[in-house]
Amino acid sequence: MAPEKKQPPQKKEPTYTNKVWQTVGIAALLVVAILVIRVAFDILLMALAGVLIAVYFHGLGDTIQRRTRLSRKPAMAISVAGSVLLLGVLFWFMGTKIQVQVAELSNTLPHTLSTARARLAGIPGGPQVLESFSGGNSQKLGATVQSFFSTTFGVLGDMYIILFMGIFFTANPSLYKDGILALVPSAKKDLGRHIMDRISLALKGWLKGMLFSMLLITILLGVALTIIGVPVALILALITGLLELVPNIGALIAMIPGVLLAFTMSTGTAVLVAIVYIVAQTIVANIVTPLIQKKMINLPPALTLISQLVMGVVSGALGIILAVPILAILIILVDELYVKRVGD
Repeated sequence: MAPEKKQPPQKKEPTYTNKVWQTVGIAALLVVAILVIRVAFDILLMALAGVLIAVYFHGLGDTIQRRTRLSRKPAMAISVAGSVLLLGVLFWFMGTKIQVQVAELSNTLPHTLSTARARLAGIPGGPQVLESFSGGNSQKLGATVQSFFSTTFGVLGDMYIILFMGIFFTANPSLYKDGILALVPSAKKDLGRHIMDRISLALKGWLKGMLFSMLLITILLGVALTIIGVPVALILALITGLLELVPNIGALIAMIPGVLLAFTMSTGTAVLVAIVYIVAQTIVANIVTPLIQKKMINLPPALTLISQLVMGVVSGALGIILAVPILAILIILVDELYVKRVGD
Protein backbone atom coordinates (compact mmCIF):
# COMPACT_ATOMS: atom_id res chain seq x y z
CA MET A 1 0.00 0.00 0.00
CA ALA A 2 1.20 3.52 -0.82
CA PRO A 3 1.96 5.60 2.20
CA GLU A 4 -0.64 8.21 2.96
CA LYS A 5 0.34 11.80 2.14
CA LYS A 6 0.49 14.09 5.11
CA GLN A 7 -1.98 16.91 4.83
CA PRO A 8 -0.40 20.38 5.31
CA PRO A 9 -1.46 21.97 8.55
CA GLN A 10 -4.39 24.26 7.99
CA LYS A 11 -4.27 27.84 9.16
CA LYS A 12 -6.47 28.50 12.08
CA GLU A 13 -8.97 31.22 11.22
CA PRO A 14 -9.07 34.00 13.81
CA THR A 15 -12.24 34.14 15.77
CA TYR A 16 -14.68 36.98 15.53
CA THR A 17 -13.46 38.32 18.88
CA ASN A 18 -9.83 38.35 17.67
CA LYS A 19 -10.85 40.18 14.49
CA VAL A 20 -12.65 42.80 16.55
CA TRP A 21 -9.63 43.31 18.79
CA GLN A 22 -7.32 43.55 15.75
CA THR A 23 -9.55 46.20 14.20
CA VAL A 24 -9.71 48.13 17.46
CA GLY A 25 -5.92 47.94 17.80
CA ILE A 26 -5.33 49.23 14.26
CA ALA A 27 -7.83 52.06 14.79
CA ALA A 28 -6.17 52.97 18.10
CA LEU A 29 -2.73 53.06 16.46
CA LEU A 30 -4.06 55.30 13.69
CA VAL A 31 -5.61 57.68 16.24
CA VAL A 32 -2.35 57.80 18.22
CA ALA A 33 -0.36 58.44 15.04
CA ILE A 34 -2.72 61.25 14.01
CA LEU A 35 -2.49 62.84 17.48
CA VAL A 36 1.32 62.62 17.47
CA ILE A 37 1.49 64.17 14.00
CA ARG A 38 -0.92 66.92 15.10
CA VAL A 39 1.16 67.74 18.17
CA ALA A 40 4.44 67.56 16.26
CA PHE A 41 3.12 69.21 13.09
CA ASP A 42 4.84 72.52 13.82
CA ILE A 43 8.12 70.65 14.30
CA LEU A 44 7.61 68.98 10.91
CA LEU A 45 7.02 72.40 9.36
CA MET A 46 10.26 73.66 10.91
CA ALA A 47 12.03 70.63 9.43
CA LEU A 48 10.59 71.52 6.00
CA ALA A 49 11.84 75.10 6.44
CA GLY A 50 15.27 73.66 7.27
CA VAL A 51 15.09 71.59 4.08
CA LEU A 52 14.36 74.76 2.09
CA ILE A 53 17.41 76.45 3.61
CA ALA A 54 19.48 73.39 2.68
CA VAL A 55 18.07 73.59 -0.86
CA TYR A 56 19.21 77.23 -1.03
CA PHE A 57 22.71 76.36 0.21
CA HIS A 58 23.00 73.49 -2.28
CA GLY A 59 21.73 75.61 -5.17
CA LEU A 60 24.26 78.34 -4.39
CA GLY A 61 26.97 75.71 -3.90
CA ASP A 62 26.18 74.19 -7.31
CA THR A 63 26.53 77.63 -8.92
CA ILE A 64 29.86 78.25 -7.18
CA GLN A 65 31.09 74.79 -8.21
CA ARG A 66 30.19 75.39 -11.87
CA ARG A 67 31.76 78.84 -12.00
CA THR A 68 34.98 78.12 -10.06
CA ARG A 69 35.54 74.39 -10.77
CA LEU A 70 36.03 73.79 -7.05
CA SER A 71 35.24 70.43 -5.49
CA ARG A 72 31.93 69.86 -3.73
CA LYS A 73 32.92 70.43 -0.11
CA PRO A 74 34.76 73.78 -0.57
CA ALA A 75 31.90 75.06 -2.73
CA MET A 76 29.34 74.16 -0.06
CA ALA A 77 31.51 75.71 2.68
CA ILE A 78 31.72 78.94 0.68
CA SER A 79 27.94 78.82 0.11
CA VAL A 80 27.10 78.54 3.83
CA ALA A 81 29.82 80.83 5.18
CA GLY A 82 29.35 83.41 2.42
CA SER A 83 25.58 83.60 2.94
CA VAL A 84 25.91 84.05 6.70
CA LEU A 85 28.70 86.62 6.24
CA LEU A 86 26.74 88.57 3.60
CA LEU A 87 23.68 88.66 5.86
CA GLY A 88 25.82 89.88 8.75
CA VAL A 89 27.43 92.60 6.61
CA LEU A 90 24.02 93.82 5.38
CA PHE A 91 22.72 94.06 8.94
CA TRP A 92 25.96 95.81 9.98
CA PHE A 93 25.69 98.54 7.33
CA MET A 94 21.90 98.89 7.37
CA GLY A 95 21.33 98.10 11.04
CA THR A 96 21.63 101.66 12.30
CA LYS A 97 19.27 103.07 9.68
CA ILE A 98 16.79 100.24 10.20
CA GLN A 99 16.90 100.76 13.97
CA VAL A 100 16.25 104.50 13.58
CA GLN A 101 13.33 103.93 11.22
CA VAL A 102 11.83 101.23 13.46
CA ALA A 103 12.00 103.60 16.44
CA GLU A 104 10.46 106.38 14.35
CA LEU A 105 7.66 104.09 13.15
CA SER A 106 6.85 102.92 16.69
CA ASN A 107 6.90 106.49 18.05
CA THR A 108 4.64 107.85 15.33
CA LEU A 109 2.26 104.89 15.31
CA PRO A 110 -0.33 106.36 17.75
CA HIS A 111 -0.40 109.66 15.84
CA THR A 112 -0.61 107.75 12.55
CA LEU A 113 -3.60 105.72 13.72
CA SER A 114 -5.46 108.74 15.11
CA THR A 115 -4.84 110.77 11.95
CA ALA A 116 -5.89 107.89 9.71
CA ARG A 117 -9.03 107.40 11.83
CA ALA A 118 -9.93 111.08 11.48
CA ARG A 119 -9.39 111.08 7.72
CA LEU A 120 -11.33 107.84 7.25
CA ALA A 121 -14.26 109.30 9.15
CA GLY A 122 -14.51 112.06 6.56
CA ILE A 123 -14.63 109.95 3.41
CA PRO A 124 -17.49 107.79 2.03
CA GLY A 125 -17.44 104.31 3.56
CA GLY A 126 -14.88 105.33 6.17
CA PRO A 127 -17.22 105.19 9.22
CA GLN A 128 -18.23 101.63 8.32
CA VAL A 129 -14.56 100.60 8.15
CA LEU A 130 -13.87 102.21 11.54
CA GLU A 131 -16.90 100.50 13.08
CA SER A 132 -15.64 97.08 11.95
CA PHE A 133 -12.35 97.67 13.80
CA SER A 134 -13.82 99.04 17.02
CA GLY A 135 -15.07 97.49 20.25
CA GLY A 136 -15.30 93.73 20.41
CA ASN A 137 -14.21 93.37 16.80
CA SER A 138 -10.84 94.94 17.56
CA GLN A 139 -10.34 92.59 20.53
CA LYS A 140 -11.19 89.58 18.38
CA LEU A 141 -8.83 90.85 15.68
CA GLY A 142 -6.03 91.31 18.22
CA ALA A 143 -6.54 87.81 19.63
CA THR A 144 -6.55 86.35 16.12
CA VAL A 145 -3.35 88.17 15.18
CA GLN A 146 -1.67 87.13 18.42
CA SER A 147 -2.53 83.45 17.91
CA PHE A 148 -1.56 83.70 14.24
CA PHE A 149 1.96 84.91 15.00
CA SER A 150 2.51 82.62 18.00
CA THR A 151 5.24 80.01 17.40
CA THR A 152 6.45 76.85 19.05
CA PHE A 153 9.65 78.16 20.67
CA GLY A 154 9.26 81.88 19.99
CA VAL A 155 10.28 83.64 16.78
CA LEU A 156 14.01 83.78 17.55
CA GLY A 157 14.02 80.21 18.86
CA ASP A 158 12.28 78.93 15.73
CA MET A 159 14.68 80.82 13.46
CA TYR A 160 17.66 79.43 15.38
CA ILE A 161 16.38 75.84 15.12
CA ILE A 162 15.46 76.17 11.42
CA LEU A 163 18.89 77.61 10.57
CA PHE A 164 20.74 74.79 12.29
CA MET A 165 18.45 72.19 10.73
CA GLY A 166 19.32 73.68 7.34
CA ILE A 167 23.04 73.50 8.11
CA PHE A 168 22.75 69.87 9.27
CA PHE A 169 20.79 68.90 6.14
CA THR A 170 23.39 70.72 4.01
CA ALA A 171 26.37 69.06 5.70
CA ASN A 172 25.27 65.47 4.99
CA PRO A 173 22.20 65.29 2.73
CA SER A 174 22.85 61.71 1.62
CA LEU A 175 22.39 60.49 5.20
CA TYR A 176 18.78 61.72 5.28
CA LYS A 177 18.03 60.84 1.66
CA ASP A 178 19.31 57.28 2.09
CA GLY A 179 17.34 57.02 5.33
CA ILE A 180 14.12 57.85 3.49
CA LEU A 181 14.95 55.45 0.64
CA ALA A 182 15.62 52.69 3.19
CA LEU A 183 11.90 52.76 4.01
CA VAL A 184 11.00 52.14 0.35
CA PRO A 185 10.77 48.54 -0.98
CA SER A 186 13.67 47.47 -3.22
CA ALA A 187 11.47 47.26 -6.32
CA LYS A 188 10.33 50.89 -5.84
CA LYS A 189 13.65 52.58 -4.99
CA ASP A 190 14.06 54.01 -8.50
CA LEU A 191 10.58 55.52 -8.23
CA GLY A 192 11.49 56.89 -4.81
CA ARG A 193 14.61 58.59 -6.20
CA HIS A 194 12.60 60.01 -9.11
CA ILE A 195 9.97 61.48 -6.74
CA MET A 196 12.67 63.01 -4.52
CA ASP A 197 14.35 64.56 -7.57
CA ARG A 198 11.03 66.05 -8.72
CA ILE A 199 10.34 67.47 -5.27
CA SER A 200 13.87 68.92 -5.09
CA LEU A 201 13.46 70.59 -8.49
CA ALA A 202 10.07 72.04 -7.50
CA LEU A 203 11.41 73.42 -4.21
CA LYS A 204 14.40 74.96 -5.98
CA GLY A 205 12.10 76.68 -8.47
CA TRP A 206 9.84 78.02 -5.72
CA LEU A 207 12.80 79.24 -3.65
CA LYS A 208 14.47 81.00 -6.59
CA GLY A 209 11.23 82.71 -7.53
CA MET A 210 10.54 83.81 -3.95
CA LEU A 211 14.03 85.24 -3.38
CA PHE A 212 13.91 87.10 -6.68
CA SER A 213 10.43 88.50 -6.03
CA MET A 214 11.34 89.57 -2.47
CA LEU A 215 14.43 91.42 -3.70
CA LEU A 216 12.64 93.01 -6.64
CA ILE A 217 9.62 94.30 -4.73
CA THR A 218 11.84 95.60 -1.90
CA ILE A 219 13.90 97.64 -4.37
CA LEU A 220 10.86 98.91 -6.29
CA LEU A 221 8.96 100.02 -3.21
CA GLY A 222 12.02 101.41 -1.45
CA VAL A 223 12.82 103.67 -4.41
CA ALA A 224 9.20 104.66 -5.11
CA LEU A 225 8.29 105.48 -1.49
CA THR A 226 11.51 107.46 -1.05
CA ILE A 227 10.70 109.53 -4.16
CA ILE A 228 7.16 110.19 -2.88
CA GLY A 229 8.61 111.26 0.47
CA VAL A 230 6.94 108.69 2.71
CA PRO A 231 8.71 108.36 6.09
CA VAL A 232 10.46 105.08 7.02
CA ALA A 233 10.37 103.97 3.38
CA LEU A 234 13.13 101.41 3.96
CA ILE A 235 11.22 99.65 6.74
CA LEU A 236 7.99 99.59 4.71
CA ALA A 237 9.87 98.12 1.73
CA LEU A 238 11.53 95.46 3.91
CA ILE A 239 8.19 94.51 5.48
CA THR A 240 6.69 94.10 2.02
CA GLY A 241 9.66 92.04 0.85
CA LEU A 242 9.34 89.68 3.82
CA LEU A 243 5.57 89.36 3.41
CA GLU A 244 6.13 88.41 -0.23
CA LEU A 245 6.72 84.94 1.22
CA VAL A 246 2.93 84.81 1.66
CA PRO A 247 1.40 84.83 -1.86
CA ASN A 248 -1.90 86.63 -2.43
CA ILE A 249 -2.34 87.71 1.21
CA GLY A 250 1.10 89.16 1.99
CA ALA A 251 0.87 92.06 -0.46
CA LEU A 252 -2.46 93.20 1.00
CA ILE A 253 -1.17 93.03 4.58
CA ALA A 254 2.02 94.92 3.64
CA MET A 255 0.06 97.72 1.98
CA ILE A 256 -1.89 98.61 5.16
CA PRO A 257 0.91 100.32 7.19
CA GLY A 258 2.18 102.19 4.13
CA VAL A 259 -1.26 103.58 3.26
CA LEU A 260 -2.03 104.46 6.90
CA LEU A 261 1.28 106.32 7.19
CA ALA A 262 0.58 108.16 3.95
CA PHE A 263 -2.80 109.23 5.36
CA THR A 264 -0.92 111.41 7.87
CA MET A 265 0.45 113.40 4.92
CA SER A 266 -2.66 113.70 2.77
CA THR A 267 -5.44 111.65 1.22
CA GLY A 268 -3.89 112.08 -2.22
CA THR A 269 -0.57 110.72 -0.97
CA ALA A 270 -2.37 107.70 0.49
CA VAL A 271 -4.03 107.01 -2.87
CA LEU A 272 -0.66 107.40 -4.64
CA VAL A 273 1.03 105.01 -2.22
CA ALA A 274 -1.76 102.45 -2.72
CA ILE A 275 -1.27 102.70 -6.49
CA VAL A 276 2.50 102.23 -6.06
CA TYR A 277 1.93 99.07 -4.01
CA ILE A 278 -0.51 97.66 -6.57
CA VAL A 279 1.73 98.46 -9.56
CA ALA A 280 4.83 97.01 -7.88
CA GLN A 281 2.99 93.83 -6.94
CA THR A 282 1.60 93.52 -10.49
CA ILE A 283 5.08 93.88 -12.01
CA VAL A 284 6.54 91.28 -9.66
CA ALA A 285 3.67 88.85 -10.23
CA ASN A 286 3.93 89.13 -14.01
CA ILE A 287 7.71 88.69 -14.04
CA VAL A 288 8.26 86.18 -11.26
CA THR A 289 5.26 83.86 -11.61
CA PRO A 290 6.31 82.54 -15.06
CA LEU A 291 9.83 81.99 -13.71
CA ILE A 292 8.45 79.95 -10.82
CA GLN A 293 6.21 77.86 -13.08
CA LYS A 294 9.12 76.93 -15.37
CA LYS A 295 10.82 75.04 -12.55
CA MET A 296 7.74 74.14 -10.57
CA ILE A 297 4.49 72.41 -11.33
CA ASN A 298 1.60 74.63 -12.33
CA LEU A 299 -0.38 75.20 -9.13
CA PRO A 300 -4.04 76.18 -9.53
CA PRO A 301 -4.64 79.57 -7.82
CA ALA A 302 -7.75 78.30 -6.01
CA LEU A 303 -5.85 75.35 -4.51
CA THR A 304 -3.03 77.69 -3.49
CA LEU A 305 -5.44 79.96 -1.62
CA ILE A 306 -7.24 77.01 0.01
CA SER A 307 -3.93 75.52 1.17
CA GLN A 308 -2.91 78.88 2.65
CA LEU A 309 -6.17 79.20 4.57
CA VAL A 310 -5.97 75.63 5.88
CA MET A 311 -2.32 75.91 6.90
CA GLY A 312 -2.96 79.32 8.46
CA VAL A 313 -5.68 77.86 10.68
CA VAL A 314 -3.55 74.84 11.59
CA SER A 315 -0.11 76.41 12.09
CA GLY A 316 -0.32 80.19 11.79
CA ALA A 317 2.25 82.28 9.93
CA LEU A 318 4.76 79.47 9.33
CA GLY A 319 2.00 77.32 7.87
CA ILE A 320 0.96 80.03 5.41
CA ILE A 321 4.58 80.63 4.35
CA LEU A 322 5.12 76.93 3.65
CA ALA A 323 1.65 76.27 2.19
CA VAL A 324 2.81 76.53 -1.44
CA PRO A 325 5.77 74.10 -1.18
CA ILE A 326 3.61 71.68 0.83
CA LEU A 327 0.93 71.83 -1.88
CA ALA A 328 3.58 71.24 -4.56
CA ILE A 329 4.90 68.19 -2.68
CA LEU A 330 1.40 66.75 -2.27
CA ILE A 331 0.57 67.25 -5.97
CA ILE A 332 3.83 65.51 -7.00
CA LEU A 333 3.11 62.58 -4.66
CA VAL A 334 -0.45 62.21 -5.92
CA ASP A 335 0.73 62.44 -9.53
CA GLU A 336 3.48 59.83 -9.14
CA LEU A 337 1.77 57.41 -6.75
CA TYR A 338 -1.82 57.55 -8.00
CA VAL A 339 -2.51 59.43 -11.25
CA LYS A 340 0.22 57.75 -13.30
CA ARG A 341 -0.68 54.34 -11.86
CA VAL A 342 -4.33 54.81 -12.80
CA GLY A 343 -3.28 55.86 -16.30
CA ASP A 344 -1.12 52.75 -16.64
